Amino acid sequence: MNDNTEWEATTDAKAAAALMMKGVALCEKPLHLTIGDCGLVIHSNSQLLLDRLSKYFNHLSKKPAVSTIEVTAIEREILDTDLPFIDWRREPGKSGRKDAYLELADGRLVLKVRTGMLFLQSEQWRVAVGPCVEYDNQLINFINSQVMNWLQQRDWLICHAAGLILNGHAIAVAGFSGGGKSTLMLHLMEHPQSRYLTNDRLFLRREGVKVEAVGIPKLPRINPGTVVNNPRLSSLIDEERREQLLQLPKQELWDLEEKFDVDVQQFYGRDRIDTSSSVPLSGLVILNWSKKDSAPVNMTKVDITQRNELLTAVMKSPGPFYQDKLGVFLQDDDPLQEAAYQQLLKSVSVYEVTGRMDFTELTELCLKQWCN
Repeated sequence: MNDNTEWEATTDAKAAAALMMKGVALCEKPLHLTIGDCGLVIHSNSQLLLDRLSKYFNHLSKKPAVSTIEVTAIEREILDTDLPFIDWRREPGKSGRKDAYLELADGRLVLKVRTGMLFLQSEQWRVAVGPCVEYDNQLINFINSQVMNWLQQRDWLICHAAGLILNGHAIAVAGFSGGGKSTLMLHLMEHPQSRYLTNDRLFLRREGVKVEAVGIPKLPRINPGTVVNNPRLSSLIDEERREQLLQLPKQELWDLEEKFDVDVQQFYGRDRIDTSSSVPLSGLVILNWSKKDSAPVNMTKVDITQRNELLTAVMKSPGPFYQDKLGVFLQDDDPLQEAAYQQLLKSVSVYEVTGRMDFTELTELCLKQWCN
């Protein structure tokens, strides 16, 4: 049983950080990560956790950067504060409780409802506490949130899209929930002249007459349906589990709440990943196809400024960790900036994909468009 008296009196980020790190001895050497011009220093009381993070981010430079953001991850049991957290409103189409938050005078506490992981976000303090080793994916997301904040504070626009470089062309892939953007991206990664940019958070910014794209260091996180249908990734599951999955009805297989991280360097090669430099965006593919459609796959160029319903597949809320350059936090009812997306994408070649969900056919169309 925790004594929550101190938490009840906590109103600022410094006091919250002190309670989260109370009695904790940090490892002597932190983990340094460099993503382009953004540097991260990860402190922890768990060497196992630091080693795991080092392996996950093994494609990034581990040299200290000039400008750095410090993150502290405390491995321990769930910290029960008994504070009156407020549920963060989820996006349309999403159900169930996920995030809850509590405002501080100069920061925000964010609770992951399903796991009990607790995070502190402020301009000075960025702390995660709880069973970080068990829920390392949530910690990785928190670390990536700092990169996302850094980018957005420098006028990069967040997009709900996967991204890769295909034969020298940067291609973004967006789609509605369950549309298969990660699956298509991995199909296109079979081309020898392809490089991975990002899984589902792509950032865009105008540079002169071009629109530049950059990813965050988040590995593809895929469902069992993608694994069993991709021979390259077969080692992610054992043969017995694979046979069990193949016996499931197709829809049940794709709906399974089970995720696998794809180590791009392991499966595709050390020269096939680039999440630290920006590249000009050549095209945006929006998946608007359907499992119920029997028509052939079709990829048609569209005017995104006239198709607001397609724009909703691209726009993305930065989420509860986002602070702008003035330190102001995003609220869950803040509207998405539709005009900013339209203005940025109006000079980008945008393609709508319709018809049946056939990744082989669509891969061929994409290769014909960008590799001939």
